[in-house]
Amino acid sequence: MEDKKQEDYSLAIPLLVGSNGDVGTKADEEDQYTPTASFFSTCFNCLNALSGVGILSVPYALASGGWLSLILLFAIASSTFYTGLLIQRCMDADPTIRSYPDIGDRAFGNTGRILVSITMNVELYLVATGFLILGGDNLSNLFPEMEFDIYGTRIGAQAGCLVLIAIVILPTNWLNNMSLLSYISASGVLASLIILGSILWAGVFDGIGFQEKGETVNWNGIPSAISLYAFCYCAHPVFPTLYTSMKNQRQFSKVLIFCFAFCTVTYSSMAVIGYLMFGPNVESQITLNLPTNNISSRVAISTTLVTPIAKYALMLTPTVNAIESLLQSYYKRKKCGFLIRTILMISTVVVALFLPYFGELMSLVGALLSATVSITIPCLCYLKISGTYRRFGLEMVIVGLIVLVGVIVAVVGTYVSFIGIVGRL
Repeated sequence: MEDKKQEDYSLAIPLLVGSNGDVGTKADEEDQYTPTASFFSTCFNCLNALSGVGILSVPYALASGGWLSLILLFAIASSTFYTGLLIQRCMDADPTIRSYPDIGDRAFGNTGRILVSITMNVELYLVATGFLILGGDNLSNLFPEMEFDIYGTRIGAQAGCLVLIAIVILPTNWLNNMSLLSYISASGVLASLIILGSILWAGVFDGIGFQEKGETVNWNGIPSAISLYAFCYCAHPVFPTLYTSMKNQRQFSKVLIFCFAFCTVTYSSMAVIGYLMFGPNVESQITLNLPTNNISSRVAISTTLVTPIAKYALMLTPTVNAIESLLQSYYKRKKCGFLIRTILMISTVVVALFLPYFGELMSLVGALLSATVSITIPCLCYLKISGTYRRFGLEMVIVGLIVLVGVIVAVVGTYVSFIGIVGRL
């Protein structure tokens, strides 16, 4: 029953794997599960998985790479859409596959399952850390004078607000039944549209305008732009759960077409609007550029603040469950879960305070983890499961090129992101 609840709410948020996060056992092949999700409900869940905090960073990504980097956004969208179809084909080849780690297991055995699970959980951990940075940045933007003195040590507004956000989130992190938060977190599509509408309103009616010209291309910023674009399309771990939940699984490709098209239009619109409004001065979160005295700006910032509060605990749940599964033979599950959640919470706060650079951190996640999870792994698993690697042909060439692109993005993007983080320390 607990695993079933986990599957239910995992559909509502970006990146959740749709399983209990267990890295040691495969989904129960004897479990009788009747898919009931309609085409429209699957579209809604998929849109929520794809619509995340990435929308705040796409103007910064466009400013990093210049106008021509929009081509890369469409290229990343096309590549990740295709790898989504490859995940579907992998699942068609083996009906017992129920989760993303199952695909790794089917392709490369237990080693594949462990590597996929580790990659996903590290990604979830860093995204949760990014949520704290996001909350701290936007709350301190609303209340820049919120500074603290603790035993003679002065705590700045950003760090103080980050800790405050963590304190607010902490009780939700202890919950075992988080169905209420799952419904709040399911508002990802609505939140993205509200933020986009508020920023457009600020540009049209609040005097900011769209006077910035920008530059055609900035070659030095291309790696960062690609990494941030990849971060926007990192929902692939949830696709197997969406697919198995569908009543008519033949329509899953249509779900992907609609959702990727909708999100690409949303992301590109936000990128163009934000770049025209603020040009090269756009922040890693566009809400930080907005004047806080306008109602539209406060709506956008307030909507942004809901994200870390609603999604943090859900984001870390697969990681908690994975650790619990490794320790359950030594400790009682209830006490163990409480301790693990608390330790993980403290550790993410420490990391966020030490690396409070949202743009660089999300760029690192996009390059090192998102590109791997959403581009490279689906391709390699498909080649192995389908046996395509044994025969040279057009499909082999296409998939091989996508793998090459994924590896290049991972290597170059990770290096640039790492250098950027080190340079700001």
